[in-house]
Amino acid sequence: MSDPIKNRYDFVVYFDVENGNPNGDPDAGNMPRVDSETGYGLVTDVCLKRKIRNYVEMVREGQKGFEIYIKDGVPLNRSDMRAFESQGIEAGEVTKDSIKKLKKDDPELDAKLRDYMCQTFFDVRTFGAVMTTFVKNSLNCGQVRGPVQLTFARSVDPIVQQEVTITRVAITTEEAAEKKETEMGRKCIVPYALYRCEGFVSANLARKTTGFSEDDLELLWESIINMFEHDRSAARGKMAIRKLVVFKHDSEFGNAPAHSLFDLVRVQRKEGMEAPRSFSDYEGIVVDEAAVPEGVEVILKL
Repeated sequence: MSDPIKNRYDFVVYFDVENGNPNGDPDAGNMPRVDSETGYGLVTDVCLKRKIRNYVEMVREGQKGFEIYIKDGVPLNRSDMRAFESQGIEAGEVTKDSIKKLKKDDPELDAKLRDYMCQTFFDVRTFGAVMTTFVKNSLNCGQVRGPVQLTFARSVDPIVQQEVTITRVAITTEEAAEKKETEMGRKCIVPYALYRCEGFVSANLARKTTGFSEDDLELLWESIINMFEHDRSAARGKMAIRKLVVFKHDSEFGNAPAHSLFDLVRVQRKEGMEAPRSFSDYEGIVVDEAAVPEGVEVILKL
């Protein structure tokens, strides 16, 4: 694994959906998430991080240092216990009183446990984590701030939420099969929407906390570009990454506020286009590179 990154990064991602539901809201019957005041569509950061995790788990399966902490079917406590075991601490010894004694004998125990989790799990090293087993035992390493953070994605234009009625010939029960030949259901879709998400990569947190490296950074860009390519489903329709714009600062703490860089990336509909139904209905995504401040480099990853 390479050294921690030495430069701050900010980035903008555009992706779109066609006849699908990019992120259903369980509090609204799984309809596509929407800002009820403005009608703009939303996709949560948690949803996008899940897709990044899934991609990393798929392409780096079995490789040391690229396991995923938050994953289906694996209780978090089980992964936490692996950190204790790496320090020769058995499960029966993990109590508040015993941990206090172990910390007194080894003042570096917190750092050792944190380092093990960061070195083992890509998503802890990248996004950070709240590890309850450590928190409950009064260990400071229970909360790790990750250097990479994402915002909610927001649609460029207000979205239209649609419920599409569907039928199927497979009947659920024997009793129902005696009364009808088909059953009815529904799908919740957005006919088309272009979304924008913004993100931040802190070199300072990478150096001081998790060790997020140049290799990890390249894997992050790769994961963002490909996160929909291996996550297809009938419910999500057709989704694609359309642009990844990266702003690389020439210092650890950055050379310009993130919001001022994000404002340099714009997209607009073609003239006369009232209801976009494809990416070609937009003029294109442009970056005002002439206004990029000194000490910041624009990298177009896609």
